[in-house]
Amino acid sequence: MEIRTAGDEDWPKIYPFYAAIIDEGRTYAFPEGQTLEEARPWWMESPPGRTVVAVEDGVIVGSAKMGPNRPGRGSHVATASFLVDPARQGRGVGRALGRHVVDWARAEGYRGIQFNAVVEVNAPAVHLWKSLGFEVVGTVPEAFDHPEHGLVGLHVMYLRF
Repeated sequence: MEIRTAGDEDWPKIYPFYAAIIDEGRTYAFPEGQTLEEARPWWMESPPGRTVVAVEDGVIVGSAKMGPNRPGRGSHVATASFLVDPARQGRGVGRALGRHVVDWARAEGYRGIQFNAVVEVNAPAVHLWKSLGFEVVGTVPEAFDHPEHGLVGLHVMYLRF
């Protein structure tokens, strides 16, 4: 699997699984029903942020976006978000993207990486991030309206470098 910086030409290939994941409503509190152009700024980062794609056999199978968690005095902590094509989940794409982002943040000189909103009932994501060394530092109760579980918490997860 190759992980590389995403270009403008990659967005139309990311968008179908971006839209499917967002519209499913189980992992992101992003607006549902976005068009290709409405969704672009929600995923395609501008510097100092970065968006990458995971490519297998010439096909984009996942993507991550990363950058400073906050501007100014919070810019020493990174953040990131991840998408894996639902047809490719369970094959290590998320883990490869997670490792890539952690390595990138370390190399860029960040002091740690914070995930602001991991849905607490998203067991695969919580398990993955914990396996990569992240810890749950807090949970905002009932902060996410899950289509099956109703109001559930959002974990804040952190990995200190």
